[in-house]
Amino acid sequence: VRLQVQNVEKPLYRGTFHCFQSIIKQESAFGLYKGIGSPMMGLTFINALVFGVQGNTLRALGKDTPLNQFLAGSAAGAIQCVICCPMELAKTRMQLQGTGEYKLKTKNYKNSLDCLIKIYQKEGLRGINRGMVSTFIRETPSFGFYFLTYDCMTRYLGCEAEDSYVIPKLLFSGGMSGIVSWLSTYPMDVIKSRLQADGVGGVTQYNGILDCVRKSYHEEGWRVFTRGLTSTLLRAFPVNAATFATVTVFLMYMKAEDNLPECEPGPVIPQPSSL
Repeated sequence: VRLQVQNVEKPLYRGTFHCFQSIIKQESAFGLYKGIGSPMMGLTFINALVFGVQGNTLRALGKDTPLNQFLAGSAAGAIQCVICCPMELAKTRMQLQGTGEYKLKTKNYKNSLDCLIKIYQKEGLRGINRGMVSTFIRETPSFGFYFLTYDCMTRYLGCEAEDSYVIPKLLFSGGMSGIVSWLSTYPMDVIKSRLQADGVGGVTQYNGILDCVRKSYHEEGWRVFTRGLTSTLLRAFPVNAATFATVTVFLMYMKAEDNLPECEPGPVIPQPSSL
């Protein structure tokens, strides 16, 4: 977020690692965890919604094909925007608060919940849902590629429940799914961050998505749409490796125990093997 929205004329950070070092130096290690409350409140519900919707949509489509995997993932991505957009708005505002200050002199927001409440009081529901359209445009195809890549990777690697290397294979498949997902729609994530950060400090720059795209490109060229990509991919692999592997192993365990007979076939697990 810091890299995506920084002023090109007066950049604070030269790149991912310089940003990392600067935050620790200027704001202490706690600066790296600004805005953590918002993901902690929302990610549990988002992941439950995503995997639940994807699994049920895939079953409703009736046939496990690559196209249906993509469609089911896209449906899940679209629906979770309702939670994702306000969560990321609060996260963005919290992460930008007190940039460069070792100890905050003035706090606009005490925490993520306070941030959302104050935005609502000032701007209403429209303010809470700032960036909703850009979030929808980003998340819908992104989650389609997310589940499609995982399905293709696990089939290609031959992930079998009895395979002694099944966990590393699942971790690798999940990590690659996260990377492909982010690469597929990353430019829109830059636009989304800029729109959600717009107005911080009382200055509004953009009138909408197209205006943001036009002004960003005019001022900074095409490279603006890759700002922060390195840090995003460094995060994406371990996060999504852990997410997919955990869900898959849990479902394998529950199916082995016959505790979830209604989950046949498994929501996100590819079907060519005993998984």
